[in-house]
Amino acid sequence: MDGRAPEVGTTPRDRVARFPGTTLIGVLVALVCVTAFAAIMIGPFALSPGEVLATLVGRGDAQSTIVVWKIRLPRVAAALLVGAALAAAGASYQALFRNPLVSPDILGVSAGAGLGAVAGIFLSLPVAAIQGSAFVGGMVAVGVVMLVASAVQGTDRTLSLVLIGVVIGALAGAATSLLKIMADPYDQLPAITFWLLGSLAATTSDDILPALPLVLLGLVPLWVLRWRINVLSLGDEEARSLGIDAGRTRFLVIAAATLVTASVTALAGVVGWVGLVIPHIARMLAGPAFGRLLPTSVLIGALYLLVVDTAARTLAAAEIPLGILTAVIGAPFFVWLLARGRRGWS
Repeated sequence: MDGRAPEVGTTPRDRVARFPGTTLIGVLVALVCVTAFAAIMIGPFALSPGEVLATLVGRGDAQSTIVVWKIRLPRVAAALLVGAALAAAGASYQALFRNPLVSPDILGVSAGAGLGAVAGIFLSLPVAAIQGSAFVGGMVAVGVVMLVASAVQGTDRTLSLVLIGVVIGALAGAATSLLKIMADPYDQLPAITFWLLGSLAATTSDDILPALPLVLLGLVPLWVLRWRINVLSLGDEEARSLGIDAGRTRFLVIAAATLVTASVTALAGVVGWVGLVIPHIARMLAGPAFGRLLPTSVLIGALYLLVVDTAARTLAAAEIPLGILTAVIGAPFFVWLLARGRRGWS
């Protein structure tokens, strides 16, 4: 034996009831590619499939080249990146905390990132500095949570992290509200409100390039630790019986998931519900074994946010913030999941 625990949720009944892993991944990859191609076509300046293909191979006219390469392709790439990252972080947090109601902002990362961005807007910093402030704010918030939790004695470590995360998130939210009251109501406040609701408007390749390596840097340890995350989902006693340092593994998973979340929150603003709902859909299709759950969550999250972002920029004359649409779609769907009594997360 190599000391590894068997993956959770791999009974014969599970294997019969769900798609085979390679088939599911192949179907999702195909859906992502087709949807991305369609998203490039859709917009105020509509493009035919032939025009998109010609532009992608460098044979399009000047106007199509600008629309595809400067506007739509960066936005499509950003939607795929943000959706994949938030879904992966949500799946990791839910498995780690053994709780289907956990989302990427449970440790205050979204609230901290929001505070950092709002402070940057309040100080009239350039866009790159605002994104950097959001990233730093999210990482600092989680760092404070883990520091305080390590100093708390006599309580369950997981419960301490969640409760302190709620407290830090509330404090960051209060500070954000204070800055909104103090902000210029004609210039700064609209920008703050729009950012806190999430948006990919005016996203360029220069915005994506700093976030991409950070997201990859966070996803790699989540994949490498996939079987350990399976064991942690069973509890610390089972992990220790298999020779796993539960505290160290939990720290690595939290750090990786937080890095992923903070990176894309700095890019797109606060986008809720993706990391809460998408892992549930992934579990229904692939089961709770993290080796299958992670890539499934990544692909479904990318596909979902791409569809939502395309709707956000086409449904109305004015762009709809992403946070509004994800809440409108996610909340009823989550209620439906609870009504069905799905317990496939554990």
